[in-house]
Amino acid sequence: MPQKSLSSIRRKLLRWYDQNRRDLPWRRTGDPYAIWIAETMLQQTQVATVVPYYERFLENFPTVDALARAPLKKALALWSGLGYYRRASNLKAAAEILVRRHAGRLPTNYDDLLALPGVGPYTGGALMSIAFQKPYPAIDGNARRVLGRFFDLTGEKKLHAAAADLVSRSRPGYFNQGLMELGATICAPKNPRCPECPLRRDCAAQNGDGRVATTAKKNIGVKAVTWPLAVVRRRGKILLRRRSAGGILAGLWELPGGALGGHKSTRACLKRHLRQLDGALKSDLHIGEFRHSITDRRIRSPLYLFDIRRGAELTRPGPNWRWISPRSLREYPVSSMTMKALRILAAHEKSFL
Repeated sequence: MPQKSLSSIRRKLLRWYDQNRRDLPWRRTGDPYAIWIAETMLQQTQVATVVPYYERFLENFPTVDALARAPLKKALALWSGLGYYRRASNLKAAAEILVRRHAGRLPTNYDDLLALPGVGPYTGGALMSIAFQKPYPAIDGNARRVLGRFFDLTGEKKLHAAAADLVSRSRPGYFNQGLMELGATICAPKNPRCPECPLRRDCAAQNGDGRVATTAKKNIGVKAVTWPLAVVRRRGKILLRRRSAGGILAGLWELPGGALGGHKSTRACLKRHLRQLDGALKSDLHIGEFRHSITDRRIRSPLYLFDIRRGAELTRPGPNWRWISPRSLREYPVSSMTMKALRILAAHEKSFL
């Protein structure tokens, strides 16, 4: 596309963004650290969900130094419910590297940014353009959809090349945010509002047969999983266990339970997970169930309530298990599944939380 046409497209998008951008907390700051936190939280997470987490996280960790000094447990606790917890672990690890190697500041070199844990091409490009005003593309899912439709392109290399040519040299951060904002609010995956788009006259999806093009997605198989959970109560406390450091939901505290696997029933599955408490539990009570998604898993989670038999001698099943009171629950990094389960328990017994 001729440079003159690219200049016109940039002007149209920037003008539209200036007039229509949403007022979001990370758009009111030029602090590279705060922008980094926001861009990390926004990965695979909706804006409305991120806002309160972003504000709480910065209130507790206002600087790179503060995050580097903080216990990982606290960072994970503040992340609880946001999902994709490895992002929080990577932020903490990267903050420690920044203190050791970069005087507590985010580097302005793209390769140095990519060397940080959790920083990939998108986050690196977002930081270079938004925080440091350098003309690097930043292609998230929304921008990818806009570019794919506008240029009638598929394939990461072609999309990246188009984005690199198109990004504004004078206002790269605003341009990239405009591209993402357009995808989030106008160029939606389904039923895009094409008449409201500032780029409609130049869009390949509108200049042909009127069909709105879509970019190809990898076919990822989705697994249906039954994952029963147990609430074990004793003297106003509930029993949680901490997951191992590796694998899915690493290091998070959760209610005992797990995927049904080869077990024939949910109760047989829970009996295996609670085998150290055998003989100390009263009969279970099914109090509800909920749905949840983790990467490629679509989970149905039935929830059972257990009380301890009166007079039963009981110790913790192991070092990674703990009796926790509702008041101290916020101090622990708790999985989203456990939070959903405890809301069901709160509805079952309104005085619990």
